[in-house]
Amino acid sequence: MSTAPTPLSGRRAEAARNDQRILEAARAVFVADPGAPIAAVAEHAGVGISALYRRYASKEELLRRLCGDGLKAYLAAAEEALADDGDPWAAFARFMRRVVDADTHSLTSRLAGTFTPTDELNRDADTAQELNQRLFERTRASGAIRPDLDVNDLSMVFEQLASIRLGDEARTSQLRHRYLTLLLEAMHHPAATPLPGPPPTWRELTTRW
Repeated sequence: MSTAPTPLSGRRAEAARNDQRILEAARAVFVADPGAPIAAVAEHAGVGISALYRRYASKEELLRRLCGDGLKAYLAAAEEALADDGDPWAAFARFMRRVVDADTHSLTSRLAGTFTPTDELNRDADTAQELNQRLFERTRASGAIRPDLDVNDLSMVFEQLASIRLGDEARTSQLRHRYLTLLLEAMHHPAATPLPGPPPTWRELTTRW
């Protein structure tokens, strides 16, 4: 028999609300400018700098938290896609849409090189690549993906889509999905024109960290 979670005390509830405000503010501030000072996060969140430092000891710690959240969202999307035993292309396309909706690459690739990753972050990144490979190869085996596409091309596709920022969140999402639809059509087999040049290597992608 399940029991309802114990409500947080007033002080703990306020701390949880502050933490959520800080994370939302950090995402907005650092995605727009990874070089912004941590004081800009406190100002955006409407909390004192001391309240922010009680929760996150440094800007690096806050950036690592954001990146970790992005990686976890990406892992969840990949695991869900691999658990889908329906049409492989449909599962792959849903995975792409979910990743775009979660805006994971604004929290991972966008912030690359701005902090020192932990062992946990490195493990999560390796796991993400392993899941990428499994999902990609399953879709390739179904004959749905153009043969000259590589699993490492996905990172570049997501980064391009994450760079689209125009108008408010709703308009940005609408445009990202517009261009994701175009890109999915280009990724689908058969394709009319071969892709020029080789895809990025895993080493090229990870040296940015």
